[in-house]
Amino acid sequence: MSRTSVIAAGAAAVPGTAAARARRDTIGGWALVAPSLVVIAAFTLYPVVLSLVHAFTAPRGGVTLQQVHAMVDDEVLHKVFVNNLVFAAVTVPASIVIALAMALWVNGKIRGRAFLRLAFFTPTVLPMVAAASIWLYFYTPSYGPIDRLLHVFGLPGHNWLGTPETALPAIMVVTIWKEAGFFMIFYLAGLQNMAPELEEASRLEGASAWYHFRRVTLPLLMPTTLFVMVVAMTASFKQVEHIFVMTRGGPDNASSLLLYYIYKVAFTFYDEHYAAVLTLVLVATLLLLAFLQFRVLERRIHYR
Repeated sequence: MSRTSVIAAGAAAVPGTAAARARRDTIGGWALVAPSLVVIAAFTLYPVVLSLVHAFTAPRGGVTLQQVHAMVDDEVLHKVFVNNLVFAAVTVPASIVIALAMALWVNGKIRGRAFLRLAFFTPTVLPMVAAASIWLYFYTPSYGPIDRLLHVFGLPGHNWLGTPETALPAIMVVTIWKEAGFFMIFYLAGLQNMAPELEEASRLEGASAWYHFRRVTLPLLMPTTLFVMVVAMTASFKQVEHIFVMTRGGPDNASSLLLYYIYKVAFTFYDEHYAAVLTLVLVATLLLLAFLQFRVLERRIHYR
């Protein structure tokens, strides 16, 4: 066989080999993601489909005007929805600001940096039930550490979880305490991914630390901020465990949030069809909020 024939035969065989390798890579890739797909399908897609089925097969004809009227007339739902909006409006920006501040702190060259990182991240690894139990003790009237500290300064104690005016803010504090350390990890990763030459250039130009943070650091962290904000907003509408442990939504639904109310409708009042409709409202609210966040922040994001 001539040299030309050998080269032609090899060229003809390469595409087949490449195609076979591509098929193997595709099969291997799907095999790697298959466990995650099964979990997502079982615990995300299936409940969503089941909620749709329950909502559209309700005894009153599914999602009709009667269902809409039921939600319009549900005063508890109105209160819970407002509670959740206030809860999100406070906990999301507070968690982000505190997380960014902690990340900036532990990213610097300070003594005990590793210990600080561990201390800030520790609340994240605690189960929410355990964290709620700890704060339930903190908020205990007369005997909890908060009231004892107030007594040291001659101030009266307070029933933090039993008063409508302070029950929801007390829940907010627990949420911020638990989530800020989690979001700090993302900001810390973003800060460590920045080129150190940027800060050196700012110093050579005579820019202050605040100017460098506002004009350089913060814009470069906008992709991280968008991700954290979407995650925090979604999490603010999925709070159940610590409400169940600490207040059960009381007093007088002052600390009840939307997902906890859906839980009560489904498993206390045994109205699974109305709970399914409320679940659709929750999903639609989260999609709308995520869409608005992307529309507002996407223009300010600088991808590298």
